[in-house]
Amino acid sequence: MTITRIYADQSGNSHFEEQEVLVTPSGPLGWMSSPLAVQCMILRENPPGYDYPWHTAPCRQYIVMLEGLVEIEVGDGEKRTFGPGSIVLVEDTTGVGHASKSPDGKGRRSLFLPL
Repeated sequence: MTITRIYADQSGNSHFEEQEVLVTPSGPLGWMSSPLAVQCMILRENPPGYDYPWHTAPCRQYIVMLEGLVEIEVGDGEKRTFGPGSIVLVEDTTGVGHASKSPDGKGRRSLFLPL
């Protein structure tokens, strides 16, 4: 299973990186990873047309997209759009951070899992 990571390099510039999480057969339950520790769960709704300027993540956290789209731009200029089912590991707690907005003018629902 692939997770997209956002991280800051030593100079504070942010980048995307793909990480593979190993999943193994678990019988009738399908394929599962080893447990991943998280602190809590936060449900979030963003209003239609949201556009958040450059900011750092408040903590290392997974963001799981439930509904809607988000376009995220990182410091090296790359932009990616994430939709339902996408998992993003946000680790750019220092540096330039990232910007996020609604690429289609609609709201979104997501699940935040701080580490």
